Amino acid sequence: MSTVVESIDVEVPVRVVYDQWATFEDFPKFMEGVEEVRQLDDRHAHWRTRIAGLSREFETEVIERVPDGRVAWRTTGESVKHTGTVDFEALGAARTRVTMTMDFRPTGFAEKAADKLGVLGVQVRGDLRRFKRFIEDLAAGAGPGPSSKDT
Repeated sequence: MSTVVESIDVEVPVRVVYDQWATFEDFPKFMEGVEEVRQLDDRHAHWRTRIAGLSREFETEVIERVPDGRVAWRTTGESVKHTGTVDFEALGAARTRVTMTMDFRPTGFAEKAADKLGVLGVQVRGDLRRFKRFIEDLAAGAGPGPSSKDT
């Protein structure tokens, strides 16, 4: 099992950041490799991803939700195994620290090789940088920043 912890500070109030993160359907706009997230109910979502040429579909379950504080999830099923949390810390009236922690159990040769190369950490750092641009552009009224397909 590999663990990645990454943080980024965004110039947006914690309420806005938390509310946007809880909108899973927008993840493809800033998460590289995420093609679709479909909310099934208040706790479950179906994901379709394509990372390094490997397509996956899986479901996640939100296991903890603390408004303006934390979202935690885990995958369900056998094809993809990971858990994670995103913590939100107000650093003032208009600044928030976003910290993502992911635990990932690679399966198969390609995932194990990518894990050894630190691909998940690079992916999470990039996704957080794209989220920062996305949320700051939204908060400024400029509309969403570049999608993951643009960077």
